[in-house]
Amino acid sequence: MPQPMLLGIAALLGLAVGSFLNVVIHRVPRDESLVRPGSHCPNCGAAVRNRHNVPVLGWLLLRGRCADCAAPISIRYPLVEAGTAALFVAVAAKFGTSWALPGYLYLAAIAVALALIDLDVMRLPNVIVLPSYAVAVALLGGAALLAGEPAALVRGLAAAGLLWLLYRGLAWFGGMGGGDVKLAPLLGFYLGWLGWDAVAVGAFAGFLLGGLVGVALLATRTAGRKSRIPFGPYMLAGAFLAVFAAAPVADWYTDLLLPTV
Repeated sequence: MPQPMLLGIAALLGLAVGSFLNVVIHRVPRDESLVRPGSHCPNCGAAVRNRHNVPVLGWLLLRGRCADCAAPISIRYPLVEAGTAALFVAVAAKFGTSWALPGYLYLAAIAVALALIDLDVMRLPNVIVLPSYAVAVALLGGAALLAGEPAALVRGLAAAGLLWLLYRGLAWFGGMGGGDVKLAPLLGFYLGWLGWDAVAVGAFAGFLLGGLVGVALLATRTAGRKSRIPFGPYMLAGAFLAVFAAAPVADWYTDLLLPTV
């Protein structure tokens, strides 16, 4: 398949998935059904018309307000849709028409949902994280076998175990929440499938990003020393940094430690 066609399909798929993720982000923390009722205004309860349900365009047509009661609709809705589409395009550009593409598109989708839910309610719901283990093993396990690379599957499982030990140890000393511990092996599996460089970069980047944001919040007095800060978004951001740039980041770090003469 020509790359422009692949990226176009990825963008359209990302918009559609992003629209569904808005429902997931809003309803899962409230333990509400993802199916019923259909999309509706949370202010007046009026059903959203089909023409207004088109990702991004629907929000623009409505000028960010409900068609029935004129209540404002958060700009986060089109941003989630557009952001998911952009992430899908980036993943498609990275993996092309490989067997691994579906697995990493799935990771992109749950990453958007988990990051925003964690920011909203400081929780990484089991209903998303735990089933994702089975999906990841099925998609990437199948990809490894179809591509003739069973070592990638073994490496992914080993990395999952390694990150579980790391995060479980940190949680033992009160440094991590239970949701982070459950998410870590899943990310370890995805990163391990790519290689040990990705595991090292992804794990380190998560702590680095979380630390930098924490320092910034303290410096601006937005948060105090005892404030709870959701760590899931930084774990996910670090993982995707590794997905896209593990090799150059690892090479750069190696050159710093072992400069060539």
